[in-house]
Amino acid sequence: MAQKTVTLQDCESQFLKNNLFLLASHYNIDAAKAMTIQARIWDNPTITAELNAYNPERNKYFDIGKEGQKAFGIEQLIYLGGKKRNEVKLAQTNEQLAELQFNDLLRTLKLQLRQSFYTVYYNTKSLEITDKQLVHIEDLINSYSIQAQKGNIPLRDVVRLQSLYLNFKNERMEVVNSSIEEQASLKLLLNSTETIIPDVSKDDFNKYLKIIPFDLKSFEDEAIANRPDYLAKQKEIEANELNVKWQKSLSIPDITLGANYDQRSGAFNKEANVSVGIPLPLWNKNKGNIKNAQAVLAQSKVEKQNFNLQLETEITSAWNKWDESRKNYAVIKPTVNSDFEAVYNGILTNFQKRNISLLEFTDFMESYNQANIQVNELKKKLALSGEELNTTINKDLF
Repeated sequence: MAQKTVTLQDCESQFLKNNLFLLASHYNIDAAKAMTIQARIWDNPTITAELNAYNPERNKYFDIGKEGQKAFGIEQLIYLGGKKRNEVKLAQTNEQLAELQFNDLLRTLKLQLRQSFYTVYYNTKSLEITDKQLVHIEDLINSYSIQAQKGNIPLRDVVRLQSLYLNFKNERMEVVNSSIEEQASLKLLLNSTETIIPDVSKDDFNKYLKIIPFDLKSFEDEAIANRPDYLAKQKEIEANELNVKWQKSLSIPDITLGANYDQRSGAFNKEANVSVGIPLPLWNKNKGNIKNAQAVLAQSKVEKQNFNLQLETEITSAWNKWDESRKNYAVIKPTVNSDFEAVYNGILTNFQKRNISLLEFTDFMESYNQANIQVNELKKKLALSGEELNTTINKDLF
């Protein structure tokens, strides 16, 4: 299967070009723009024609000549009460709302992309360490099995190594399953069949370690200015206010203006007339639609108030998770260096020389594996929580 090593920037570039969710969602904007065009268009005029079918006085069919009868008319509906203006404004607001909804989808999918990217990367690092240990343990099992068959060492030593091997295999499987799911997510987001091999530099990771003081007011202001879902809530209220105006204007009767020509059936020959028509608002005053629009407007205002409270909670939670991850990693950071590798090689060499016991060796191997996996988990959580904070405010703080 084809593989491709990419940075996060490469991933995001491919994501913006190829993601099918974004491509499909963009059609919502095009559809909203089309509705704005449609809202500007007036109803077509109506043309009528009345032609004689049979003239009993002259015993003639379709008598439409000079001595016959024909009539023509044209009518145009004229909107009153600002209907067309309100309809156009509502359509324009819905167009802006579609753009905000698209941007919010982009924000959400970008977080998913970054989370999958970092998860695959740090899971791969953990697997590399575990796989290296499994190779060493497998070699030892083979060697010890031969020695046990010769009676040089007890069989329980082989069993202990096999047990250690199985434990590592089980732990590895959990990481592999997580990587498979996140790799599938990456392929879907990138619309790619290639296996993605993430590449994260030290600078890419170290940016999440910088200290950012907690300033809820500043974070809220940033989120209010930047988050498309918050702006969409405001735009929904605006759209609902316009809808109330539009529904009220629909209760105002429109005028139909017309002109007609009648050859012979009017009060006099070759009659030219104008006509005016207006419906009487006796029963249908659009009350139901007006009340519905007012209820939807009230609901959207309450939803925005709830969103304001939710936003504060989201920001506080996201910052706390990132800060806790940063502190946890900062505690162990001094011990995470090449000394780990040196100690591992030293223990392995000493065990092969019989300077340490099997029990000491297996205890160290378990501790070493757990320590490395935990370090990668801490790094992963720090990166993921940092990206969650970025997304919550919708600004790259790191």
